[in-house]
Amino acid sequence: MMTMSSHNEQQTYRVEGLSCANCAKTFENNVKNLDGVKDADVNFAASKINIAGNTTIEAIEKAGSFENIKVVTNDTANEKKEPFWIRNDKLILATLFILLGFGATYTFGNGHYLSTLLFALAILTGGLSLFKTGLINLVHLQFDMKTLMTIAVLGAAIIGEWREAAVVVILFAISEALESYSMDKARASIRSLMNLSPKSATIRRDGIEQTIDVRDIVIGDTMLIKPGERIAMDGHVVSGVSTIDESPITGESIPVEKEINAPIFAGTINQDGYLEVEVTKKADDTSLAKIIHLVEEAQAERAPSQAFVDRFAAYYTPIIIVIALLVAIIPPLFGAAWSTWIYQGLAVLVVGCPCALVISTPVAIVTAIGRAARNGVLIKGGIHLEQIGFIQSIAFDKTGTLTKGKPEVTDVKVYTDKPEQAFQYLKALESKSQHPLAKAITNYINEQQIDASSVHVDQFLTVQGKGIQGDIDGQRVYVGSPSLFNTISTSIEKQLNAYYAQGKTVMLCGTDKEIYLLVALRDEPKTESKSVLTQLHELGIKHSVMLTGDHPQTANTLGSEMGVSDVHAKLLPEQKLQLIKEYQQKHETIAMVGDGINDTPALAASNVGIAMGTAGTDSALETADIALMGDDLQKLPFTVKLSRKALAIIKQNITFAIGIKVLALLLVIPGWLTLWIAIFADMGATLLVTLNALRLVKVK
Repeated sequence: MMTMSSHNEQQTYRVEGLSCANCAKTFENNVKNLDGVKDADVNFAASKINIAGNTTIEAIEKAGSFENIKVVTNDTANEKKEPFWIRNDKLILATLFILLGFGATYTFGNGHYLSTLLFALAILTGGLSLFKTGLINLVHLQFDMKTLMTIAVLGAAIIGEWREAAVVVILFAISEALESYSMDKARASIRSLMNLSPKSATIRRDGIEQTIDVRDIVIGDTMLIKPGERIAMDGHVVSGVSTIDESPITGESIPVEKEINAPIFAGTINQDGYLEVEVTKKADDTSLAKIIHLVEEAQAERAPSQAFVDRFAAYYTPIIIVIALLVAIIPPLFGAAWSTWIYQGLAVLVVGCPCALVISTPVAIVTAIGRAARNGVLIKGGIHLEQIGFIQSIAFDKTGTLTKGKPEVTDVKVYTDKPEQAFQYLKALESKSQHPLAKAITNYINEQQIDASSVHVDQFLTVQGKGIQGDIDGQRVYVGSPSLFNTISTSIEKQLNAYYAQGKTVMLCGTDKEIYLLVALRDEPKTESKSVLTQLHELGIKHSVMLTGDHPQTANTLGSEMGVSDVHAKLLPEQKLQLIKEYQQKHETIAMVGDGINDTPALAASNVGIAMGTAGTDSALETADIALMGDDLQKLPFTVKLSRKALAIIKQNITFAIGIKVLALLLVIPGWLTLWIAIFADMGATLLVTLNALRLVKVK
């Protein structure tokens, strides 16, 4: 076994063998007690451990030997898993002993020493690790499922029920294997994301082409990408033209054309051209690496329902032990047989095992977050997954979210006898602004081949929410919404209203005394906006709200075209924030959807902030509660649907896990509860909540 120690204070190791949350906690505590370790934190969902301090792989694996936990290094990550029969050799051997035990019972009769010996061997073979952990927990008064099982099996053996004790051990081992399998299936989305990025790439460095490990690639290297190759690093194109399949990152199936200076993301697939790409990020900092890290952290974050289950389980287990003790003691005090009621008490311990309850929530959360990530949606934790499921109102920023964000000039009206000078003034001012409308107007004037290089602008200023101004040729010239101008003639006012009714945005250019130009623009709704809003309303969203700084009539026209239920126009950024707070007071919860850069205060104040088109945008990935990697609104109904499905499954799982325990415990009253019924009830509940949660994988 290779030894790995490091001088770094923080190390992260991937591990295999974590089958349950309690085992993960025991493993974490064991690692914390190792020499040289200052602190340790196990991420059960991602199957990782973060260690502060220095230690070795051998020491870590020794700390997890009770569960046969193994550290996965870069050298072993791609090794094939051992076959099932090797990984579960003790379970298979124990099952063989049980079958031989039943054979001996059938041949020599019940209670024969040979059948007892075979059942005892089955208990030792299949339950040694269980007893080891259970007895340690018992000494430390830590009452988890392994403690309950250890007491039940030892108690059954003491009263001579060797057959039942052996069957309990085997069925508990099978139940744990099912739990481990379900978590592996839930974690599969992370593994598939990790496999998206190649481990090596072809690099040209100092004029020499070479294939090297991605960990050895540095910023500034030139990466050579052939058609059909999967891209290993983030960067930008320096030579070549191609189309790239970005669906692994954004979830969008349509390939994206790439030319010089276009961004390239690790994990995407080059389709038909040869590209040379300058590497801009290290392997650990690529967009894909950030996505994997965020998904793992999100899956580890406890949802409110999971926190409830954990609190409930903390009280539930000791209560079950007390109930089992009372069942075993009270009836015999009134003349009943001790052996019968001790047996019933042991059955209560087994049926009380909270396996199904403990796994009911995390397996659903992990599966849902993983499923979302595979479709280009990053949900930043269980709490946000639950919150979007409860949301009744969703607010949308208009520009770039509901609309294409690329307004085009549709109409121009000139009100001066010097039209060329007016266009020059307009271009000179708009060329200093970064607003999307300014870019559209500048592009339009450039198409008219009007030169404004001789026009000099002094005292340029942005008037928030209204427009821009500057001094040209000794006079102050304004460009912006009609509210920026003091006097507007009746004829211009009539023209404005006609354009507003068509859903157009209008900009005026002029001075305090004269209007030079009127420019009408329209930012077309995205093709999917109307369909998305319809789907959201069908999913139970009561209020869809459009927030914009545009004129009310323009906003209302666009809003009615798309099917928005509420429109709020002529808003400054601080007014958008205030509206979000008002909706929270009226309707309790509201989500805000924006582009991740604008309207940051409103996104932050909402119950769930949803950023769109965030592939490659580090700030949006870090700040949003939910990030839609592609610029596709269709992912929003999918996210709401997935969340509501997950909430429903969590409720079903908790109800079923508790309900089956209560029903089984009621069998104690007539004395019908047996160890067999108890373990089958527990295993059946675990299997059913697992299969129920895995239905989330199929949400479209």
